[in-house]
Amino acid sequence: MTDQVLDRVAGYEQRFNTLLEEYFATPAVGSDVLGFSRFAPECLTLLRDLSLRGGKRMRVVLLHEAARLVTDEPLEGLDAAALSIELLQTHLLVHDDIIDNSPTRRGGPSTYYAYRERFPDHPQAALGLTVLAGDLALALALRVLVEAKLPDAVRQAMIEVQTRAATDTFVGQIIDLERDFTEAPGEDVLHCVADHKSARYSILAPMRLGLLASGARPELFEPDLSDYARLVGICGQMRDDYLDLFGDAAIMGKPTGTDIRDGKRTYAVSSLLSAVDGSERAMVEAALGDPSCTPETIASIREIGERRGVTATMRADMRRCGEQASAVAAGWRSRWREEAVTFFERVPLWNLERAM
Repeated sequence: MTDQVLDRVAGYEQRFNTLLEEYFATPAVGSDVLGFSRFAPECLTLLRDLSLRGGKRMRVVLLHEAARLVTDEPLEGLDAAALSIELLQTHLLVHDDIIDNSPTRRGGPSTYYAYRERFPDHPQAALGLTVLAGDLALALALRVLVEAKLPDAVRQAMIEVQTRAATDTFVGQIIDLERDFTEAPGEDVLHCVADHKSARYSILAPMRLGLLASGARPELFEPDLSDYARLVGICGQMRDDYLDLFGDAAIMGKPTGTDIRDGKRTYAVSSLLSAVDGSERAMVEAALGDPSCTPETIASIREIGERRGVTATMRADMRRCGEQASAVAAGWRSRWREEAVTFFERVPLWNLERAM
């Protein structure tokens, strides 16, 4: 990416963080409820804190760059769409941390563990409040679009994009849990999880929303948008799974081997199991789902994967997916603005290069 593009990306992040702070400074639910409830303001504070720990805001970046495919003029609706995207993300993170029993998220406590600490003697209330916090974030994600000052047709189309993205993601989470009950999930299952659980709400929905804000009709450009999002999503999930086992814990700021301890049959774990047999396979299978699996065992499994060529195979698979996604984007030049097309063409391999 050029310095100009990186500056633009940083600008999106900074502007959105200010927008999000302003949003949460305005009561998002009725003041009559907040006036007598202690728990409702605490819930909003937890959602605010989690939402503001949002990293690079790549979904917001994709939203704005998708609009730039059509025009570089300021557009009504991008702010509401950006808020909706990130509030949906907050909802998904809150519920995902319940599913995974995760104590931390984005460098701070997960909403679930914050409530568990708040109510140590009432675990069911802590669970219930966490579920409701996630539900509230989802409702706010849709409400911000309902209240957006947009033409009725655009507003309705944006709401449909987000409800469809949420539905697809819920289905993806179900398939993700089902995957771990399958001894050897095939590539089609792994791709389906990556597409539904991640790509459709993280990549496809922001692009559709950006195009809608620009006045375009994204449904006219299927299956190109879906193909691109699916390939980028698969590539990104492969990267995350790869880094969980083969990444540098010091650089990532978290331990490796989490997926093995959790018994998740990810791209990396599935690739590893297909490459080993005998005592090596027995070691991997014994570690799968063992929360007490030691760092030394994870290091041994990592060494087996490197020796058996799993790292090289996964790198090649990721690069191939990235190149295929870039080729899809390159085909947009006859239709959309060169500058923005180049951005989407470079994103897949840029994501790999900056993380590997």
